[in-house]
Amino acid sequence: MRFLIRVVVNAFAIWVVTLIPALQVTVIAFPPGETLQLVLTLLAVAAIFALVNTIIGTVIRIVAFPLYILTLGLISLLVNGLLLWITAWLTHWWSWGLRVEDFWWGVLAALVITLINWVFGIILRPQKKR
Repeated sequence: MRFLIRVVVNAFAIWVVTLIPALQVTVIAFPPGETLQLVLTLLAVAAIFALVNTIIGTVIRIVAFPLYILTLGLISLLVNGLLLWITAWLTHWWSWGLRVEDFWWGVLAALVITLINWVFGIILRPQKKR
């Protein structure tokens, strides 16, 4: 259940990022490109991003742990941008998916996605029973 909520929140965050034209991040929907296809594409891209973040992101975070300490966690911005860029590269092979124009725009888009996920994480966090 948590994975599905994470995918939906990531899909919403990616959609918000695509609405900001300065970030140069787009999502190309399944053909013929109507609203339902856009939603399904966003959910598929978000699921791929969640899997990339879970599998590849964990390995990168373990390997780069000394850099996290050295930069006080600021390297996470680059790691998240790299993971978004890998997601765009993976979906590049099909005629649909995520398109990131430049690595640095991907870093900025990953920052926006992280902030949106953080806000929704606070809202959707289960409350402790007293």
